[in-house]
Amino acid sequence: MSAAIHKQFLLITQREIHHIAKNPIYLFCMIIAPLFCYVFFTTLMSEGLPVNLPLGIVDLDNTSTSRNIIRNLDAFQQTKVIAHYSSFNEAREAVQRGEIYSFYYIPEGTTEDAIAGRQPKVSFYTNYSFLIAGSLLYRDQRMMTELASGSIGRAQLYARGATETQAMGFLQPIVIETHALNNPWINYSVYLCNTLLPGILMLLIFLTTCYSLGREIKENSAKELMKLADNSIITALVGKLLPQTIIFTLMIAFADAYLYGYLHYPCNGGIFPILFAGFLLVLASQAVGIFFFGMFGTLRLSLSASSLWGVISFSISGFTYPVMAMHPSLQALSNLFPLRHYFLLYVNSALNGYPMIYAWHSVVALLLFLLLPFLVLKRLRNAMLHYVYIP
Repeated sequence: MSAAIHKQFLLITQREIHHIAKNPIYLFCMIIAPLFCYVFFTTLMSEGLPVNLPLGIVDLDNTSTSRNIIRNLDAFQQTKVIAHYSSFNEAREAVQRGEIYSFYYIPEGTTEDAIAGRQPKVSFYTNYSFLIAGSLLYRDQRMMTELASGSIGRAQLYARGATETQAMGFLQPIVIETHALNNPWINYSVYLCNTLLPGILMLLIFLTTCYSLGREIKENSAKELMKLADNSIITALVGKLLPQTIIFTLMIAFADAYLYGYLHYPCNGGIFPILFAGFLLVLASQAVGIFFFGMFGTLRLSLSASSLWGVISFSISGFTYPVMAMHPSLQALSNLFPLRHYFLLYVNSALNGYPMIYAWHSVVALLLFLLLPFLVLKRLRNAMLHYVYIP
């Protein structure tokens, strides 16, 4: 790099640092908003799973057996029995009002029918409008029903003279052992926050990049920027975005230190591959922001496109809904989102503990995003040199 180009970079970088220090929106988007999201989402799911979800009971049997079932159900960590209702309709109305997510219905004569071997039926009704709460309560109620059924069956076998081994062999002929890999705590925070927080930062990078470029045109200062860069759009972009690159890289490194160092989330492959993946995500996100601004040419449209692309990333990257279960066209489309490849690097390194070479295609994909600005350099240069913003 010649001394002249080095001086140009230095002047443009100093100019951008002055803009960042003077404009509060940079401070908010680059530091305050990410930090707030880090704390908000990790504390929101600090227990790993939602606990004490409100459940209602309709116990028309009202026997010691039914009361024992209710006590055991209330003992589950995710379930909290908050109300007893006298009828099905009363409990249904409570669900519709949002007072409870589910209710457990024990009809009259359940204990008598169970003792007589007449296969009584209990019911549980769940509001799946709240997917996580509904799923957790459904799981607990179903498990409690199976345990109660097994307990009654075991008592009947004991009464007929069966030994404990014979009774358990009849009730559970095949013993199933479950071993959760990589996230044995079944902690939603571990699963979600490791990709959700970088995804939020990616969205902020999209918006900040578009805003910083559009601001030059809006304030009619683009010609001054190009003059400092000797009309080189590459010099202008690199010098202008370098301070943002450093700050965003520090923010994603802070997120990694917070998640893996302070909260002790699993990082089986070591911290350096994750830091490298975060740095690639920052560069790829800036490249996408440049591409959107160069393609649309206006601040309003580029911000709208960046927001849309960033929000879709959370749905199509695979950490909320598996990509392999999507339509083939959406599976192909998912490769156009930087967050998708960061997620694959995170799973490969932090969760599975494999060397990054096994996810080389995701590294290459993030590097390919850096080619996007070259597709719009000519349009971007013309906009910087000739576009005049008229309020």
